[in-house]
Amino acid sequence: MKRFLIALLALSLAASVFAAGQKDVSKGPVVVKTMAYGDNSNAEGVNWVRIVEAFEKENPGIKIDYELLYDEAYHQKVAARLASGDVPHLAYFGADARWGGPWKEAGQQFDHRPFIDGNMFDLNLIPPMGPNGEIFVLPLGTSNITTVLYMNEALVKSLGFSEPKTYEDMVAMVPKARAAGLEVVSIDGADGWAWGSCYMSAIIARLSGDANWVSKAVAGQYKFTDQVFVDSLAMIGRMIKDGVISEKSVLVDYGANLSTFSNKKALFVVQGQWAAGSIDPAVAETTKMLAWPKLPGEKPAMAGSVAAAIQVGYGLTKLGAADPAVRDAALKFIKYFYSEPETTIRLREGAIVAPILKGYQVPADLPSIVKQKVALAQTAKNTDVIDAFLGGAANDALNAGMQKIVTGAATPAQVAAEVEKLLRK
Repeated sequence: MKRFLIALLALSLAASVFAAGQKDVSKGPVVVKTMAYGDNSNAEGVNWVRIVEAFEKENPGIKIDYELLYDEAYHQKVAARLASGDVPHLAYFGADARWGGPWKEAGQQFDHRPFIDGNMFDLNLIPPMGPNGEIFVLPLGTSNITTVLYMNEALVKSLGFSEPKTYEDMVAMVPKARAAGLEVVSIDGADGWAWGSCYMSAIIARLSGDANWVSKAVAGQYKFTDQVFVDSLAMIGRMIKDGVISEKSVLVDYGANLSTFSNKKALFVVQGQWAAGSIDPAVAETTKMLAWPKLPGEKPAMAGSVAAAIQVGYGLTKLGAADPAVRDAALKFIKYFYSEPETTIRLREGAIVAPILKGYQVPADLPSIVKQKVALAQTAKNTDVIDAFLGGAANDALNAGMQKIVTGAATPAQVAAEVEKLLRK
């Protein structure tokens, strides 16, 4: 009888061990439901698939169950999934109205600050995204600079000048530039968005002394009819009158603008950081990427500032962070995705402005203009980009209105009044 009980106990223990083993197997890997950005025909999509496959191979206990979509298809699916309650754990999004708005409305923004590895990421390069300094997404890189002043240093020096420190220094270049058949500052003024994103976004911050003047105005703390905004608009007319910008700029589109600079027909060109890759390589080697010099009436607090839109990236949703196992698995993947080798690939491909990694060393073989882009992004103070906060009819009226100021068809006060009226409708 005793032997029978011992045998029965042994069988029972064996069954328990087998059952436990079966439970572990059936549990399977931790699944991170993900909405990824890209497709099979572009670098974003190809790199995503490659990274996920490599990560899963190294981490068999984690499964990145993703849906890969690009452009409008992505935004449409985000809206559909959030509306149906099919919320992913990890997603590609941002902090502005287009990339962050749907997640905010769905109550799915999650503050990553307690979980960001300060030894890996430079927290000074990740801007706050919420009213209390929250960080809702790990941006792929530093913010996307929209107000770069590109200078052909060799051409400027050929006229006997050097890098301008003040606006007056630029005005002083006008006579010699005109005599040589050159423009001082070229801008694609036929593109309304260029006036807002690449020009005015820098001017209003400089003159107001508030890096977040635009977002505060949209929120109602300021008005677009405030004198400082009218004065900022008036800088357009002043630059036209001084000859710093040509009144014919309203006829110049994006391609012609960059062609003018690449063909050495302008001392400076205004555009976003993305334009660096479109400048003729020979000219790019003698080009410096600058913030606007000191402007008349600017406040010291905003000296050397540039307007920059927060870069999109990957982040946990509130649902994804609710399960510790899913949260930790997603965070592990994020660190893998943002690792130094992968970040360097994005930098080389022009997918990011500059890395947000702590102590990152820029590869020595990168072109000079890319190194300058990194330096500017990691040192200049960032301010609001207008169309990241002002949208719809009000933004359209502002962009068209600035073109009217150039041609003399509207005054700064009239444009400001129209923007304010349309915003508050």
